[in-house]
Amino acid sequence: MAQNPRTPGTALVTGASSGIGASVAALLARRGYRVFGTSRDPDRAPAIAGVEFVALDLLDPASIEACVARVGDVDVLVNNAGESQSGPFEELPMDAVERLFQANVFGAVRLTQLVLPGMRARGFGRVVMVGSMLGSFPLAYRSSYVAAKAALRGFATAARREVSPYGVRITTVEPGSIATGIGTRRTHYRADGSTYTREYDTMIEHLDANERGGISPDKVARTVLKAIEADKPRQLYAVGSNAPVVFALQRLVPRELVEKITARKHGL
Repeated sequence: MAQNPRTPGTALVTGASSGIGASVAALLARRGYRVFGTSRDPDRAPAIAGVEFVALDLLDPASIEACVARVGDVDVLVNNAGESQSGPFEELPMDAVERLFQANVFGAVRLTQLVLPGMRARGFGRVVMVGSMLGSFPLAYRSSYVAAKAALRGFATAARREVSPYGVRITTVEPGSIATGIGTRRTHYRADGSTYTREYDTMIEHLDANERGGISPDKVARTVLKAIEADKPRQLYAVGSNAPVVFALQRLVPRELVEKITARKHGL
């Protein structure tokens, strides 16, 4: 018999040292979960009541294996850690793209693979992929990031049917513009003298402004909690950036118009 999904268990939250991950970890701890948060350097992670930090470098397969071995069985996995990357498609270095996919996609996939057998055996589990609304509404000069978030959602959506008979639910939460300060940590790839400089700078200026005016990470955390504690979590939860309106619009108007609206919001 599947465990009651509202009974707090053990949760593993990646990228818990700041932003959305920190808010999710703190909220789960307050809800009574035993929470492990990950950081590349746990000694430098902030003190969050009820959260124990463990080492995880998503670029290192051995670190992923060691993290799961360290925390043991988990009932909830929140795949949140990752890199925000921007640059003209033509000028993105392939090693940067490969690093992004390892951090944002392959690392999360491997973590999920490692915890699924235990969840399935116990008859209960929740896996939440923290994506981005850009995965549903692509934006110029964010092609690698858009593709990574879309890939993460694809893994989650396709795997839902495989694991649901065993009491395991996989879902995706797509935040819109969130005020986390991520703009200061975003990696940029643009060639010196790039043809795309003016448009690229315009997009970044609007992107950063949208994020500064975005919703709080605590609101995203509450949406993640909703996905975790629902009896039957939906395939997708979106929050921020007028998500209900824009997703409805996406269903009603031609894709080309949605693309233009997304571009216009970012000054393009």
